Amino acid sequence: MNHFVMDVADVIEEAAADNKSKISEWLDKSLDWIAAKGVLLLLTLLFLFIGGKLIKLVIKILKKTFERRKISQSVAGFLTSFVRILLYALLFISAASIMGFQVTSFVTLLGVSSMTIGFGLQGSLANLAGGVLILILKPFDVGDYICENSTKMEGTVVGIDIFYTKLRTFDNRIVVIPNGSMSNTSIINSTQLGERVVEIKVGVAYHEDMKRVKDILAEVASASGYTLPGKPVDCFVDSLQDSSVLFGVRFWIKASDYLKAKWSVTEEIKRRLDAEGITIPFNQLDVNIKQ
Repeated sequence: MNHFVMDVADVIEEAAADNKSKISEWLDKSLDWIAAKGVLLLLTLLFLFIGGKLIKLVIKILKKTFERRKISQSVAGFLTSFVRILLYALLFISAASIMGFQVTSFVTLLGVSSMTIGFGLQGSLANLAGGVLILILKPFDVGDYICENSTKMEGTVVGIDIFYTKLRTFDNRIVVIPNGSMSNTSIINSTQLGERVVEIKVGVAYHEDMKRVKDILAEVASASGYTLPGKPVDCFVDSLQDSSVLFGVRFWIKASDYLKAKWSVTEEIKRRLDAEGITIPFNQLDVNIKQ
């Protein structure tokens, strides 16, 4: 029994001595490395300190820029976090390179991983990038009436998110459009300028007095209550068609009154032309029956 206890004690003592020698060896190597890399270590720490200060300054300037441009808080927070992570990653990679570490393999692995993730999420990333562009450049805003050219969908913008834009159509339906397609097509914004021109055309018989027709069109448009004061009302002959002279009238209105103004003035033009006895030609089909 005593021999067994002595053997165990000898094993423990040998293990302790071995660990002590390994720790001493590791400490010696660490001290040698620090002594050899002391200057580089100091330069790296200084580089990290100055780089950290510069990153904080860049983030501060970025936040003030977003505030001046009235960027959405969600987009501003996302972009600020993205830029901060990117800059700190570059800072630490550069610091490791200064210390002599091989970062090429790490950067390559990071690039391959990013490409793999990008291919897997390319649709979502396209929508994300499109949403950021829309919220920064603001081709339209909530409350604007727009028409998206690729799908021909139109309506009032009721929401702009990071990934999707929501439109409410005139018949009160909600249309959700991915921001990726919104940022890669032409968009007609009908209300951004606050004013629009309504154009209404009507065909009149060839024998009618052209000046009289123009006067009636101008009177109806001016008296509609929609025409903006100080803006011109233009009446013109648009074309000479097979069975009629095509007249047109243009007048300025508030963008929000577009449909109401067009419908109301069109109806009133028809009523006035009928009251004045002016003929509006229409296609007729004569059928002759021979027995």
